[in-house]
Amino acid sequence: MITEDTIRALIDEKIDGTDYYVLSLDIKPGNVITVELESSGPVGITDCVDISRQIEHNLDRENEDFALQVSSPGLDKPLRDHRQYIKNVGRELKVRLNDDSEIAGELIEADAEKIKLHTSRKERLEGKKKKVLIEEDIVLKYDEIKQAKIKINFK
Repeated sequence: MITEDTIRALIDEKIDGTDYYVLSLDIKPGNVITVELESSGPVGITDCVDISRQIEHNLDRENEDFALQVSSPGLDKPLRDHRQYIKNVGRELKVRLNDDSEIAGELIEADAEKIKLHTSRKERLEGKKKKVLIEEDIVLKYDEIKQAKIKINFK
């Protein structure tokens, strides 16, 4: 039986000493193995191929067959690890909080415990005819965040 520990050991052997890390590893019935690889920089297709080959060459298909997919998380996937937030400082995020409210803004800081978003909105203030631009920085701890995604802009 192919175990998560076996796959992790094979991957760790290849990425040891680099800034790559396993974001997720899933083994479904029928030995369907899915690995998401992440790093502080871009993850290229050759990186995914190298990890895939590392796993394939060290498992015996004659003994136990498997399906394998190694990829990087796509831009459309939610952020799941504090290192992903750190990597994406400067980008626009759409954050859904645990109470299902949403906040959008530029990620200006991130560390292992929290993030800071710079938000701006137009609001009508009492006594003013025009809406006024209100900017604020909001600090959120990771346990307050239900989901965060990068806003993709085609500008």
